[in-house]
Amino acid sequence: MAKSEAAVKEPGSKSKLKLIIVIVLGALLAIGLSVGATWYFMHSAQSKPAPAPVETSSSTKPPAIFESMAPAFVTNFKDASGRQRYMQVSITLLARNQADLDALKVHMPVIRNNLVMLFSGQTYETLATPVGQELLRQKATASVQEVAQKEVGKVVVEQLLFTNYVLQ
Repeated sequence: MAKSEAAVKEPGSKSKLKLIIVIVLGALLAIGLSVGATWYFMHSAQSKPAPAPVETSSSTKPPAIFESMAPAFVTNFKDASGRQRYMQVSITLLARNQADLDALKVHMPVIRNNLVMLFSGQTYETLATPVGQELLRQKATASVQEVAQKEVGKVVVEQLLFTNYVLQ
């Protein structure tokens, strides 16, 4: 009887050992395939030549002209609690045609007035966030483009850039 019990235990332990070996070999195979595939894709991406840059319409654009609006804008406004706040913004205009920009300079008092009114109508909670700052920049750009369209007959300013932005 002792021999039959030993014979029964032995095949069960051998099957568990075989199962462990198969699992370990499967894991090693999976790791090897993963490393090999990673190496293949990394080296094939490096060995391919970079595609030639495609010429787009941006290369036909005239060079950018930057015109600073001096002095900086300083406006005051109130926050939600009624506290007086101040904002200082330095602005640079981005245009592509110097003649059109010179024609727009005649109307700078109107542009400055519109921007001061726009800036002073803002809330501190909006201006303190990056999203609020970007929205204000876009509104200011639209305001300048509106004056340019009305006075010069075309949109002269491509973008209005904040080169300094201080809230107090």
